[in-house]
Amino acid sequence: MRVATVAFYGCALGLLAMGLREMFSGFEENRCTMTYMFEYPEYRRIALPRRMARQYPAYGLYLYGEGQYAQDTRGLKLTGAPVLFLPGNAGSYKQARSLGSVALRKAEALEGGVHLNVFTIDFNEELVALYGGSLRRQTHFLHESIKAILRLYKDHEAPPHSVVLVGHSMGGVVARALFTLPRFSPRLVSLIITQASPHQAPVLSLDTHLLEFYSAVRQRWVGRAEDLRNVTVLSVGGGYRDYQVRSGLTALPCPQDDPSKLSLVVTAVPRTWVSTDHLSIVWCKELVLATVRAFFDLIEPETGQFSDDPERRMAILNHHFIRHPVRVLGEQLETPVSLSGSPKTWSEVNTLRLAYSAPKEGQAKYFLFALSSRRRAYSHFYCRSNNLEMTSWVYGCTQMNGSMCVQAVDLSFGTELLPAYKVLTLSLSELSSVSHLIVVASNLNGRQFTVECEWQRQESQTISVPVPHVLSFGMSVSDVTLNSTGLRHTIELQHFHQVYQAFRISVVSHCKVTKADRLPNVYIMKVPWFREDSVTTSSIPSVTEISGMLHTSSPDNSAGVLLQLHTAPNCHYKVSVRTSFPRVLGQVLRFCGPVLPVYVAVALLLACGGQMSSVVRMGRPLQMSHAVARSLQPHKVDLPVYLLHLLLRYSWFQDGWSALHLPPLDALPATSPDGTTQEGLPLNEDWPRLLSPLLYVLGAAMAFWGSVLLRLFLRLLSLLLAPLHRPSVSRDCGTLHRRTQLLLILCLSVLGWASCGALSITATFLLHLYRVLRLQMTERSLSHMLNLVPEKQTDKDNGTGNKERGTGEKERGTGEKERGTGEKERGTGEKERGTGEKERGTGEKERGTGEKERGTGEKERGTGEKERGTGEKERGTGNSEVLDSKPKECNGAPLLSDSVLQDVRDDLQLHVSLSALLTLPVMLCAPSLIHWTRNLRYSVARLDPDPCWPHSVPLFIASLLLINCNTLTLSYSKTLPITSRLVLPLSVAMVTFSPLHLYRVNYFVSAALVPLAVSCLF
Repeated sequence: MRVATVAFYGCALGLLAMGLREMFSGFEENRCTMTYMFEYPEYRRIALPRRMARQYPAYGLYLYGEGQYAQDTRGLKLTGAPVLFLPGNAGSYKQARSLGSVALRKAEALEGGVHLNVFTIDFNEELVALYGGSLRRQTHFLHESIKAILRLYKDHEAPPHSVVLVGHSMGGVVARALFTLPRFSPRLVSLIITQASPHQAPVLSLDTHLLEFYSAVRQRWVGRAEDLRNVTVLSVGGGYRDYQVRSGLTALPCPQDDPSKLSLVVTAVPRTWVSTDHLSIVWCKELVLATVRAFFDLIEPETGQFSDDPERRMAILNHHFIRHPVRVLGEQLETPVSLSGSPKTWSEVNTLRLAYSAPKEGQAKYFLFALSSRRRAYSHFYCRSNNLEMTSWVYGCTQMNGSMCVQAVDLSFGTELLPAYKVLTLSLSELSSVSHLIVVASNLNGRQFTVECEWQRQESQTISVPVPHVLSFGMSVSDVTLNSTGLRHTIELQHFHQVYQAFRISVVSHCKVTKADRLPNVYIMKVPWFREDSVTTSSIPSVTEISGMLHTSSPDNSAGVLLQLHTAPNCHYKVSVRTSFPRVLGQVLRFCGPVLPVYVAVALLLACGGQMSSVVRMGRPLQMSHAVARSLQPHKVDLPVYLLHLLLRYSWFQDGWSALHLPPLDALPATSPDGTTQEGLPLNEDWPRLLSPLLYVLGAAMAFWGSVLLRLFLRLLSLLLAPLHRPSVSRDCGTLHRRTQLLLILCLSVLGWASCGALSITATFLLHLYRVLRLQMTERSLSHMLNLVPEKQTDKDNGTGNKERGTGEKERGTGEKERGTGEKERGTGEKERGTGEKERGTGEKERGTGEKERGTGEKERGTGEKERGTGEKERGTGNSEVLDSKPKECNGAPLLSDSVLQDVRDDLQLHVSLSALLTLPVMLCAPSLIHWTRNLRYSVARLDPDPCWPHSVPLFIASLLLINCNTLTLSYSKTLPITSRLVLPLSVAMVTFSPLHLYRVNYFVSAALVPLAVSCLF
């Protein structure tokens, strides 16, 4: 193996590791607070009708309870508002503990009798994100569970008519799939809250059932959206810590004008402001509190049930998840209010800025700002306070009495809650009916706080900065210095609107004068087209680093990201923006990672094709590492795909493509939040195609180092299994008799039909793996022998072939050097290596003890085999060569030659390549096998539906036939040259049709192995 090859793939592996590290742990530590319980949780199983119990034996419905509440609900006499939790992929029904416990504590604190009944469903922890066959079954069970829950309230005075659903991960997708059922009434569900649910597309499309399920859900919610406007749906993404489901996939596919659908990232939720991983989003206390507060606000006090008013639901969700105004919900006063107080409590502010700290002694205080003298010079009024009481604090005066305002309107409804304080920005152009602004700074309870206000010119406090190019690798930097004379500044990051961009934004702050009571800095990265804002708090002075990355791309590439700085007055700030190459790699893997298995399959398939071509040319395969290293051919694979995409832009080519009934070309789904067509199908983008060479390199690196690990694993496993087998020196070790092969094909076919197709594939892979292990044992046994007869010729391996020295052989006319330690005699069907030849006339092999004398017609002893000629014709060279070597014996026993060892090594290289390729179908079919195995205890003998049947039949038949294959058989095959030429078109087709349909990889692997198996027979 060349040093340059190892260095290249080592660098590619380093890039892959850098991107994975950034994706898994490059954002921030987990800042979520764990929810806790005061009493032991109990999950009471709800009895379901016998029909449901027989039809869904693996599923169950439970009621969550703790302590006295669990005792009170033993008889299932419920009076609360029903909430149903749906676990996701491999999720447990016990994940409802956080929601149920916090809701119980909230109800006890209110002491008003209003409470929640939290139910949860046991879906048997199925891998529904990887196996879509059970999604429809889960949807039907959810429908039956909702009806069973509502039946529990039939004796209630005001029984509920709907159930609120909280779905985690794939549970949120199942909740939306309810509306695709023909007998489901939309009135049964009025509110759905999903947590880290991939609504746009599945993370990995491993079977057709998963894609069909998503297609049906999308068609229902996009194509018939008018029927579902009364159903409120809130989707919450986990942020960058969730590397399993990126937040862009959590955006709801729905029309833009649908007001009842909300999509956001948890970092933008008020009073949360943290990123969660895929599991912690269920128990993150900050998010659970926001959810429970919204639930209790949704309950009508008169009935104790959830409100049926869609507008009220949206107002409450906006209050808790979008913009928290730091006031009690529903207290907005549109009528004028009267303000009271003595003249001493009123102070008129004539300066441009106000900075006030409330004293320890309680007092009433009002600050008055005249608008008449400020309208022309300023555009906005900005005010902030760390007094977070739920009260109104800014008014617009409509009637003055001397130096006091006697009548005013409340302007506090525009307040925005930040981690350190609340802020309010008023546009003066919208205050034409107001003469003065009033800031209330009263602290009658003696609480100390700070109020800072100022007049602002928005144009002068907004700066545009172009971001560096994504390929600048951090060498160039865009920076801006702010000599802060204001409390808020906005920096527009121009040309920052694509998900593959990633920047390291550094904010350095320092002040000339240090004050202990100075309010901290708050930096907000605002994304105009999606609710994925991130908030960072820092002290003064400080050096703060902000991750500049996006979950979604701008739909029109017109708007840029805004960096909003809430700063301290009279301080200096320097903002630097530079490209972060590790974060760019992390974004590439986050959005394009699902394509990597396709390129790994392409690399392994081309490696097998290289082995076939080598056997055709020289009669022996390449080393596995050399074959995989040469599989990197982006100009042969990606270039035809580019041409297809270009040609499909022409209508005439599209018509021809459709006439052939070919499927559409695969591409990653759009990264913009509203990337859907009028038909409800996802739009495609061009930038992932430009990254195809990089993805190809990363996939080839995974295949290269994966093959190295496979060889090490095989050596270790063969050492462990060696004591269980007798030493063998035959290349046919581990093969199967023809009758045994036919019997296995029949048995595995019946097994796959009666149980699970993935089981047949796995069994075939294990049989082939046994063949590889036996070859590995034989190779070790022969290499450790000390009495091997050396070859007559010595060879030098130079990567292209072997040059024979010491035999006086002429340079051949074709200039081709022969590899290995021997030549393959092809004209007569006889293969000769040094002193040991393989006689094929009668199928008997003689090693080192007897050779066929050439050109004399002499019969061999005990074989009765005739010599077929007096000279042999060598294929590919046209030379005739006679090696005079006599049989060698030691005490009457034949001696083994080096050619036997070389034969075994050649077969081992071939079968290791096949094993690496067969690993992919086993991994892609593993979810269905796991699902079938876990359901055996419920007497489910046959997997239905089975995504691997009957497509797995050609694959395992070909794999069984390839167990007996060896390089000698392939060298005589007449169909091998054609088979080797099929590999490249299959690789191009795999890249074209498999990125969004990973299960198609199995089809292309079968299409390559079936002709190879035929070549072993003919």
